[in-house]
Amino acid sequence: MMKTEAASNEAIRKELGKRLQSERLNQNITQAALAKKAGISRRTLVGAERGEPFTIDTMLSILRALDRLAQIDLFLPEPEISPVQLSKLKGKKRQRAGGKFTYPKPRNIPWVWNEE
Repeated sequence: MMKTEAASNEAIRKELGKRLQSERLNQNITQAALAKKAGISRRTLVGAERGEPFTIDTMLSILRALDRLAQIDLFLPEPEISPVQLSKLKGKKRQRAGGKFTYPKPRNIPWVWNEE
């Protein structure tokens, strides 16, 4: 397991690529066969396995082709609402974040007319 909090995006992509490759090899599927099943080019799959940037659609296609799409629930589980938050919302679903607006602090520079 890698320390993802301190890892760069590139390091995480490379780790994901290694895991995709390992799963493909564990299932004894060639790159060409997996790419065809996923509906992507072999070059795209090779790039993903190397940790090159790829889209979420590519990831979903590869996971679906590997019969591992259900792993998305482990990756990002559906958020649970705490009982306290639920009572505050009174059964409604939250629509936006509640950042508080703060007015800029006044400057200590006296205002003067611009009389040039």
